[in-house]
Amino acid sequence: MNKTLICSAILALVSSGQSWANSETEALKKLIEAQQQQLEILKKRLDDQEQKIDVTADAVEDKTSQAHSDTTIGGYGELHYTNQGNKDTLDFHRFVLFFGHRFNDRLRLFSELEVEHSVAKDGGKGEVEVEQAYIEYDLNQTMSVRAGSLLVPVGILNETHEPITFYGVERNLVEKDIIPTTWFEGGVGLTYRPAPGWTIDSAITGGLNVQTTGGNAYKIRNGRTQVASAKAENFAFTGRVKYTAIPGLELAASLQYQDDVTQGNDKVSATLFSTHGIYQKGPFAVRALYARWDLKSDAAKLMGRDIQEGYYVEPSYKLNEKLGLFARYSEWNNESGLSSSQWSKQTSYGLNYWLDAHVVLKMDWDSYAGALDGDGFNLGMGYQF
Repeated sequence: MNKTLICSAILALVSSGQSWANSETEALKKLIEAQQQQLEILKKRLDDQEQKIDVTADAVEDKTSQAHSDTTIGGYGELHYTNQGNKDTLDFHRFVLFFGHRFNDRLRLFSELEVEHSVAKDGGKGEVEVEQAYIEYDLNQTMSVRAGSLLVPVGILNETHEPITFYGVERNLVEKDIIPTTWFEGGVGLTYRPAPGWTIDSAITGGLNVQTTGGNAYKIRNGRTQVASAKAENFAFTGRVKYTAIPGLELAASLQYQDDVTQGNDKVSATLFSTHGIYQKGPFAVRALYARWDLKSDAAKLMGRDIQEGYYVEPSYKLNEKLGLFARYSEWNNESGLSSSQWSKQTSYGLNYWLDAHVVLKMDWDSYAGALDGDGFNLGMGYQF
């Protein structure tokens, strides 16, 4: 009897323990399942957050890349060695940086910062100048308008003067002393392309401010203001027509009028007429330009500076894609109004050797006659990127 009771008690205890264990196991399984569900929810939230971060990063990268692709940087530079008679000089003549930006398909920025003669300091030849800085907006497919510091639309070199684009170490003296290259003014300009191969440019800009006394009186080149707090009593009006419909041919004519090139000092109206032609066929090319200023002033007339004019002709031939030869004959006179005045005459010949399409070595020889005398030679290096 006692044994039976003891066995029954043991069986009851074991059964109770198993029931308790089963209950605890079920509770633990439910807890683990709940935790797994929470982990899945957290994992999904984390994946969603990472995806949002990736999308945001991609968008930022796209915008940054787009901003970089819309902004352009370039430049050019020139080193010159000149040997003119008893005067030998070595000059890093120009170091220029271009900065451009496309705001949208119709609106653009162009700018150019230039250092001349390496160092700008008191009493030195060096200068730091903003040669170009303007906004251009396309009104439609044939017409655009720009405003800011602009290159005046006249001559061959005034708008395109990177060293790889022309022959000779120095820029030709006709465009330098008569036009005068490089010439930029503050103002607004309009470009219209009425038909393929035809371009009409017009500009209203600040004008020249020439001196009326001293050795440089009424000399055009000394009247450039460089848009530096320039006196603006009288503006200049410039127009140009350019024809390029025939492959290899460019013909252009420019006219500028300013009511007073002394900006109120002496009431001197002035008109500039310039025309040029460029023709290239295969390795052969030729450039020719004529420019003339007419100043309405009795004082300028007494000095012969009421008429200032010049011209040059420049044939060239490329022996191959790297080596080109040229010759140039130039005549100019800043006192052409006097029949007794002598014209300056220059004969130049030399070569360009392009190490690369964007890097050039130059050598030329100059011979002077008329108002100038002597001869010399020049060596140069230029680049553009």
